[in-house]
Amino acid sequence: MRQAYLGPNRRQVLGGLAAVSFARPSFAAVPELVAAQTAVQLAPEGYAPTPVWAFGGQVPGPVLRAGQGTRMQQRVVNNLDAPTSVHWHGIRLENAMDGVAGLTQQAIAPGESFDYDFRLPDAGTYWYHSHNRSFEQVARGLLGPLIVDEADPPEVDFDEVLMLDDWRFAQDATLMEGFGALMDASHAGRIGNWVTVNGRGAWSKPMPRGARVRLRLINGANARVFQLRLAGMRAAVVAFDGMPVDMPQETDTVALAPAQRVDLIADIVADEGEEALILSRERDGDYAVASFPVEAGQEPRSTEFPTLPPNPVSLPDMPSILGATMHEMRLEGGAMRGIASAMHQGEELDGRSLAERGMVWALSGVAGMPEAPYLEVARGETVRIGLTNDTAWPHGMHLHGHHFLEFAGAPAADAPSRLRDTTLLGPGERREIAFVADNPGDWLIHCHMLEHAASGMMTWIRVT
Repeated sequence: MRQAYLGPNRRQVLGGLAAVSFARPSFAAVPELVAAQTAVQLAPEGYAPTPVWAFGGQVPGPVLRAGQGTRMQQRVVNNLDAPTSVHWHGIRLENAMDGVAGLTQQAIAPGESFDYDFRLPDAGTYWYHSHNRSFEQVARGLLGPLIVDEADPPEVDFDEVLMLDDWRFAQDATLMEGFGALMDASHAGRIGNWVTVNGRGAWSKPMPRGARVRLRLINGANARVFQLRLAGMRAAVVAFDGMPVDMPQETDTVALAPAQRVDLIADIVADEGEEALILSRERDGDYAVASFPVEAGQEPRSTEFPTLPPNPVSLPDMPSILGATMHEMRLEGGAMRGIASAMHQGEELDGRSLAERGMVWALSGVAGMPEAPYLEVARGETVRIGLTNDTAWPHGMHLHGHHFLEFAGAPAADAPSRLRDTTLLGPGERREIAFVADNPGDWLIHCHMLEHAASGMMTWIRVT
């Protein structure tokens, strides 16, 4: 196995591997979610299983599934040799259940457990992952899907959860160490050399021609931005980050930053004997990360794609957005730009001193988690933040406990917006977000390129 580049999967559009069918994961909720070391077959057959850290003995962890409005109750048992915690990404839950070690709870010590108990207010596609040394623990495998079903779901023939991830393998298919290395942290983050979907390097499931499929795509990678292309299917986006769009948006491309999700409804239009594919665009070509070998079926539907029912999110109206105080947040640092100086733990330090402490990024002149919140706002207040990426690298900024309206430009009555919990900013890009701070507590804001967060790009807000 070549260490330099193993994938994604070496399976191009033309030609390729024989189709393989894998069993769909169980959707039964587990009352105990056990974090422990194990080994799983991530690399192709012929290589030894890869030692990982996993929930429930599998990577990704078991699909947790429940109905909208119900409560999720999970006892997380830590059988690792290191402290951990679990963040329920995208769920608008009680602050004490958010799972951020050092902010909303103490880390779960080895041999101990923590009982998470929270309501699921919004239907959609979410996920869970470690939030203690997440740059290492997520890269080792501590993540899994969380699905909240609508009371009246759209009519589809299949509902598929596809968790995308990448792994940095050594030549023997063990995970390379060096988690949080400064070279990764100051550049794009820890990018792997082997891509999997649901823990498989060549995920595949046969589909009849004409089938209508709900595809729930989740990017669980530390830092890779997936640029996806769809072939052999006609598809529309029906939700971003769990939040339904007003009208289905037909597309054949999808960009997914780390932590982002997208729900597609797709009709299989490829002919019997061909394949419908989800392809990852890489520098040297497009590679299939998921395939649907097409079997005998029927003509694809001529009906329009269904719209999902909205979630009960409090949305700020345009007058309240335009009347809200603008809070600027500059994303600074990293290779090729650097930081002249920034505050860190109450000290003003130059770039070299910051790097010696492992800090290579800053948010508006502050590197790392500050003692005081970036913002303190009253419950029910409309918050408006302008994000400007002054770095040479992309960043996926995630807000805990809320969803926000994302504006490509300045907010206006006719400006396009969408609800997200993670927004992707390219180098030099600016974006505004706005939300109603209706969830009290201390909430993290950070880059979900996990090495970037660990090396400075992290802060928090307080809602009182």
